Amino acid sequence: MLNRSELKVLSLKVKLNQSLRHEAEMEQKGVHLDQETFSCSICLDLLKDPVTIPCGHSYCMSCIQTHWDGEDGKNLHSCPQCRHTFIPRPVLVKNTMLAVLVEQLKKTGLGAAAADHCYAGAEDVVCDVCTGRKLKAVKSCLVCLASYCDKHLQRHYNVAPLKKHKLVDPSEKLQENVCSRHDEVMKMFCRTDHQCICYLCSVEEHKGHDTVSSAAERTERQKELELSRQKIQQRIKDKQKDVKALQQEAENISRCADEAAEKNRKILTELIRLLEERRSDVERQIRSKEETEVSRVKELERKLEQEMTELRRKDAEMDKLAQTHDHNQFLLQYPSVSTLKEDPDSSHVHVRPQSYFEDVTTAVSELREKLQLSLTEEWTNISLSISQTQVLLEPEPQTRTGFLRYSRQITLDPNTVNEHLSLSEENKRGTHMSQKQNYPDHPDRFSYWCQVLSRESLTGRCYWEVEWRGEYVMVAVAYKDMKRKGDSDECLFGRNDKSWALFTHSDSPFFRHNRVRSSVPGPLSSRIGVYLDHTAGILSFYSVSETMTLIHRVQTTFTKPLYAGLYIYIESTAHFPKLH
Repeated sequence: MLNRSELKVLSLKVKLNQSLRHEAEMEQKGVHLDQETFSCSICLDLLKDPVTIPCGHSYCMSCIQTHWDGEDGKNLHSCPQCRHTFIPRPVLVKNTMLAVLVEQLKKTGLGAAAADHCYAGAEDVVCDVCTGRKLKAVKSCLVCLASYCDKHLQRHYNVAPLKKHKLVDPSEKLQENVCSRHDEVMKMFCRTDHQCICYLCSVEEHKGHDTVSSAAERTERQKELELSRQKIQQRIKDKQKDVKALQQEAENISRCADEAAEKNRKILTELIRLLEERRSDVERQIRSKEETEVSRVKELERKLEQEMTELRRKDAEMDKLAQTHDHNQFLLQYPSVSTLKEDPDSSHVHVRPQSYFEDVTTAVSELREKLQLSLTEEWTNISLSISQTQVLLEPEPQTRTGFLRYSRQITLDPNTVNEHLSLSEENKRGTHMSQKQNYPDHPDRFSYWCQVLSRESLTGRCYWEVEWRGEYVMVAVAYKDMKRKGDSDECLFGRNDKSWALFTHSDSPFFRHNRVRSSVPGPLSSRIGVYLDHTAGILSFYSVSETMTLIHRVQTTFTKPLYAGLYIYIESTAHFPKLH
């Protein structure tokens, strides 16, 4: 029961609110009649570009157009006030007379007054005293349990008893301060039950409990809150230090990258220069050898030409002697003419096959093959070294136990599965079927390729495993907006920039992204582990047996959540085992 003092206070509150409402009605009756006459019932503001529809009601042109746009699908267009319907949609024409009247009202100050009053919108707290069209509340009173606009709040500043009331920012939750059982303001707090109560609750339902005034409890909790805030602020400071450290780390990474790029440019430029020097040296030696051998051949040619000239001369003498008719002269000259000098080079010249520098070319070709093999091997190491250059606050796990900390249970999405795949084991296993399965049409379904995506989106750090059997499967991840319909590359894992896929064929496994194919070491085990660090842009595939062997690692930037995917070939099956 209420005591006499409390009844007196409650009676005073009721009379005060009645007085305020009556006064507001008297003050606003005349003005609001005119304002409402020229206001749009949709936006509740003065008419803008007023139009009058066939039933006689007037609205802002944009307001009624928006209202009717929402009804276009019903083929009926109605008046928001009287609900009269129109077929077809009326043509709107500006009501010039009404527009002139509204402009005149604005010039006389009515428009400004409407703007100054700040009428309450749908999301605003309304003044509990205003009648008719309510104004926006600027304060709520925790004693009166009412909210007031600026005008009706003035009594709380001018009337002595009201000055002691507690004013707060406008709130729609004032009634939450009233006890639902006793209809009293809850000024007590029960520490036993951790709830706000009124005075009557403290002597009835909560009798014997640890109760204090709400103000006292607030003081205690305020102290705890301050301590919590201090801890939070300290954490913010610590994290700001971490942010600065990371920013410095980013600068160091960029600086180191610039230095490494410059050093490697110099090294590779030196290597190119060295190869150019060797190329020039080989060419110079070939040309030098060419000159020497050609000179030797020319010298032999000159000697042969001289010998042929001498032989022709001797042949001419013999021919002349043979034509001599005088036998005595013939016999006298014959000994000198018939005598032949010995041929200085009785052997014939042996011409080699035209492959004089073939051995040099062979040697250079062998060098090229060795360099190419060495460059390929070393380039793989260089690329891997670059891809493994990471700055991680938490290192990537090194053991399967470490990976299992981030394990995710994957289930396959029936809305994406191709018709030649059958799902089982609560959608954790997919099997290739020769006969089409009877699936309903769905825009997410892969229409051609035997593929399926997971229900779960993958962000942060995730790890899962895939067990496969048969010819081969593709273990993949993809963005959700990857295309599904048709047989184009845009719909096949690994053949576009929206998916990454590991091809598990036992003879020739490979990894593919955006049509770029990369060889991977094989053979692969029947269980593939996939580790994703979405934030760091890391995607790693492991061959899981007694140990975990890295198959391929991707370092990139993921811009959207990923989904696990499977491509299952003929007579093959794959599933996501439960991880322990």
